[in-house]
Amino acid sequence: MSTLNINIGDLQLKNPVMTASGTFGYGLEYADFVNLADIGAIIVKGTTLHHREGNDYPRMAETPSGMLNCVGLQNKGVDYFCNNIYPQIKDIDTNVIVNVSGSTPEDYAECAARIDQLDKIPAIELNISCPNVKDGGMAFGVTRKGAAQVVKAVRAKYHKTLIVKLSPNVTDITDIAKAVEDEGADSVSLINTLMGMAIDIERRKPLLSIKTGGLSGPAVKPVAVRMVWQVARAVRIPVIGLGGIMNANDAIEFFMAGASAIQIGTANFIDPTVTVKVRDGINQWLDSHNVSSLTEIIGAVD
Repeated sequence: MSTLNINIGDLQLKNPVMTASGTFGYGLEYADFVNLADIGAIIVKGTTLHHREGNDYPRMAETPSGMLNCVGLQNKGVDYFCNNIYPQIKDIDTNVIVNVSGSTPEDYAECAARIDQLDKIPAIELNISCPNVKDGGMAFGVTRKGAAQVVKAVRAKYHKTLIVKLSPNVTDITDIAKAVEDEGADSVSLINTLMGMAIDIERRKPLLSIKTGGLSGPAVKPVAVRMVWQVARAVRIPVIGLGGIMNANDAIEFFMAGASAIQIGTANFIDPTVTVKVRDGINQWLDSHNVSSLTEIIGAVD
């Protein structure tokens, strides 16, 4: 058996397979299908400082080789998470990571500070694809300044492993990655969803309530692999790859591009056991190619 354990900053993963935020609930929803302890890390759904209702329905639509969503970060807020969800998930025998979102740097920082107090949450993932309400609604993650502002504010109040999830809807993703690294990010994860749109040609209306949404699934994988390859060559911190991973072969591509770990998202909706299947498939590939440790193939493509 090959060695699959990997470190992301101070975060120790028993294997490199993580779940992508928003596709795995709080983990408990999948407990009947898969042993949660077999997953390297579970990233729970997006959490904000205050309660959010999310966007109106319809907010999901299937597209060729993918799906669009505009759920809008529906959640009951960080205090509800700390008081009601955390007690239910704190004893899962793997890393449980909280995805943090916000509307201002101060919102992000305060939300992160409250999660910092939870002993059994070893890391957070910052979703910087959120709109900056103080700057005309432009997403924090699409400018170097905006991304740096959020990470700096959070780093001042959060003391554990800090992963920053990068938006692909930018001109140069390496510039954003370097900005968050400079402000203290321990790792970057990419890519978040690509902005997309689908139209009902009979009704002459968009399929989603707010017209546009985030595209995920196999359709985005080549873009994600390219961006992971670019970022891994530009930063010194570990890169976590995601975007359209459906099987172990997809995951191997991300490792060779430079990812130290991967996240599985949309595939969970198709097969709720896919995380463990990918873990086992990675192991089988490494064994069949006489590779003793995952680290041997990370960044294998120059």
